[in-house]
Amino acid sequence: MKNVKPLDHLILMLGVLFLLLPIWIAFASSTHRPETLLGEGLQFWFGDYFWETYSAVLLDNSGFTEQVNALLMLENSLVLGLGFSVGKIIISTLAAYAIVYFRFPAGSFFFWIIFSSLLLPLEVRIIPSYKVVSDLGMLNSYTGLILPLIASATATFFFRQFYKSVPEEILEAARIDGAGPFRFFVDILLPLSRTMIAAIFIIMFVVGWNQYLWPILMTTDESYFTVVMGIKQILNDLEGNRIPQYNKALALSILALLPPVLVVVVFQRWFVKGLVESEK
Repeated sequence: MKNVKPLDHLILMLGVLFLLLPIWIAFASSTHRPETLLGEGLQFWFGDYFWETYSAVLLDNSGFTEQVNALLMLENSLVLGLGFSVGKIIISTLAAYAIVYFRFPAGSFFFWIIFSSLLLPLEVRIIPSYKVVSDLGMLNSYTGLILPLIASATATFFFRQFYKSVPEEILEAARIDGAGPFRFFVDILLPLSRTMIAAIFIIMFVVGWNQYLWPILMTTDESYFTVVMGIKQILNDLEGNRIPQYNKALALSILALLPPVLVVVVFQRWFVKGLVESEK
C-alpha cells in the first residue's frame, strides 16, 4: 500500500475547488433578483428566487416572436449535439475502414488531405459553406445545421489509428469464416471500437452542443435557436429601461451545462478506456 500524501490530496482539492467555484457562483447568483446582481454583483450564497427564475427560464416564452423558451432551445441543442456526434462517428468509421482495409491508389495521400483539413477552421470556410447550404435550401433546418459539418478529420484519424492496431490475425480469421467486408466491419470492427466510439461521441457531442457561430449563421427562425444562442439573446435584451436579466442568463448557463456533464458522467469509463486502450 502506498503512503497517503496529504500534499497531493491538498493540491487535488484545491484544483477541484478552483474548477467548481465559478459554477457555484453562477448557480448561487441565478437564484437572486436581477436588481441584486446589478447593485451588489455576483453572490456566493443562494437567494430566494430559485423557482421563480428557473421556471421563468424554462417555461416563459421570450424572444422577438415571444414563442421560444429554454425547453425548445435545449431540444434544439440536443438534436444538434446528437446529430454531430452520430453523424461524425458514422462518416469517420467508414472513412477509416476504407483507408485501412481497402487498397487503392494514393490512399495515404487522400488520408493526409483529410487530415490537413484540420488546418482550416470553420471561420475560414464559413462563407462557402453558407453559400452551399443556402443554394440547397437548407437554411432554418436541422439538416442545414448538421449535415455540412458531420465530416471530421480528427475522428477519422483516431479510428484509423485504432483500426491499424487491430491484429491481422482477426482479419484472416474473418476471411476463413467467409465474412465479407460489410460483415467484418459490422460484426467485428464496430464491437471492438465501442470504447473508441464512446470517447469520440463525448467529444463530438460537446462540440455540437456548444456550437454558436454556425447556428447563428444558419438560422433566422427562432424556433431553431440553440441554448447557447439563448444565453446571448438574454444578455442582449436591454430594451428601454429594463434591468439586464443576469439571473436568467446564469440560470440558462447552468441548464446548458447539465446535458454535457451527464453525458461525460455516464460514459466517463468508456471515454478514458477508449483514449488509452491499445491492446485488442
